Amino acid sequence: MGDNRVTRRTLVGGTAAGIAGAALPAVATAAPKQTSSVPEVCADVVVVGAGLAGLTAARRLTAAGKSVVVLEARDRVGGRTLNEPIGGGEIVDVGGTFIGPTQNRIAALAQEVGVTTFPTYNTGNNVFWSLDGRREEYPSDTPFGSAPPDPVVAADVVAAVTQLDQMATQVPVDHPWDTPNAEDLDRQTLETWLRGHSTGNPQFMALVSAATEAIFGAEPRDLSLLYTLFYIAASGDENNQGTFERNFNTGGGAQEQRIAGGAQTISLRVASALGSRVHLNAPVRRITQAGGEVQVDADDLRAIGSRVIVAIPPTLAGRIVYSPPLPSQRDQLTQRMPQGTLAKIEAIYDKPWWRDKGLTGQAVSENGPVKVTFDSSPQDGSPGVLLGFIGGHEARALAGASEADVRRAALQNLATYFGNEALQPTDFRYFNWAAQEFSRGCPVAVVPPGVLLDFGPALRAPVGRIHWAGTETSTFWNGYMDGAVRSGERAAAEVMAAGLGVTPRCSQPPPTRRQTRRRTRRRVVRSPRFTG
Repeated sequence: MGDNRVTRRTLVGGTAAGIAGAALPAVATAAPKQTSSVPEVCADVVVVGAGLAGLTAARRLTAAGKSVVVLEARDRVGGRTLNEPIGGGEIVDVGGTFIGPTQNRIAALAQEVGVTTFPTYNTGNNVFWSLDGRREEYPSDTPFGSAPPDPVVAADVVAAVTQLDQMATQVPVDHPWDTPNAEDLDRQTLETWLRGHSTGNPQFMALVSAATEAIFGAEPRDLSLLYTLFYIAASGDENNQGTFERNFNTGGGAQEQRIAGGAQTISLRVASALGSRVHLNAPVRRITQAGGEVQVDADDLRAIGSRVIVAIPPTLAGRIVYSPPLPSQRDQLTQRMPQGTLAKIEAIYDKPWWRDKGLTGQAVSENGPVKVTFDSSPQDGSPGVLLGFIGGHEARALAGASEADVRRAALQNLATYFGNEALQPTDFRYFNWAAQEFSRGCPVAVVPPGVLLDFGPALRAPVGRIHWAGTETSTFWNGYMDGAVRSGERAAAEVMAAGLGVTPRCSQPPPTRRQTRRRTRRRVVRSPRFTG
């Protein structure tokens, strides 16, 4: 796959093993792989998942002098960020790509590890393609932001966004289930509310669908209104109220900047600093709490610690076997938060020819499968790259399609938006996150009606010595890279505040020579403490 996909058995000298989500392909509660003869590793804290959340937690804990072992199921780190090499030393982001204002924690982490950002190309006109086949160009810096100022939909857009932003001010981001009128808000979908608070214009509803497909990997009919309001409220920070515009805008919004070298570079550098603490290629099958410790069983490795941070999406965390079983509220929660359905395409050209036409490379379309696009070219503009999102219903409809069929449909969309030059790329990449075993979707968990109200309090609540991280648990920028970093920082602080104590098996005196001979097929090592 290229230099940035870690395919070695371990990362930087680590032992072969790991975790990300523990998807059991046949039966979710199938018995875990027998681990009686696997090596064991001891640490103060075991971290499940080497995405931004898990790596951030491990970084914070090691900086505090605690020993950590990070287990990752994939053959790489980075979670829902991934650099895809395209030759010439260049990459395209097939996962998380952008950062913007108020996303302070991912920006700070990038700076700490020496990763820079650069502006998303946003000079010229955007393109809007309507349900009835009208093509319009509009400036990228209008008061509407990235939303098209089309007269057919403009009044509904302004009214809906204004109302949603106002309603979101009433949502406490750390406990949205306590929002005034939460029961009424959580019994309806975003689509139901929109149809009752707009003209119901089919073109407006199609435009909303284009937005939610890219932001959530879901349709308005899939999303609880309460969850949507929380998501809007969370699109800010402790000093700035969240807004819907900040989600979908480029300038001044979440798509304002890109990561030099690709977003996965941040995780690669954090993991490199953690060194042999990071283990790859062994999904976790079981987590056992007993005797003042946790035992985490992965394929080919057993990790023992005082506490464990599970830093993977709720639906994947629910596929791990827990002993004793999780409380019913937590288990029911994981059954009700599936991942969004999202794929990305990258069409690669010798140069970004659309710029010569005065176009930004950004399009919003009411017709699919590719309804939202960006200029994803490297910072120096060579080669030219158009990025397209395929989400929600459009992605589900293509679930069984061949890559050739996806390519054909996607390139036709790009040609409609920008010109027939789009039909002849030098390369084309398609990455379907829903088909990835240890992702099962992207960019975030989808929360339907009734879930936050009845099960929301279980989202972050520790279960004994088990703590939860991942962008879905963040109170700000939930679903984004910033939310992942914030959740890792919160989980690390939570573990430290709870206390680590002494792990019984890790504090025992060394075995005698006779005991050692009896354990010839098992070894116990202590994860190194942070020394840098």
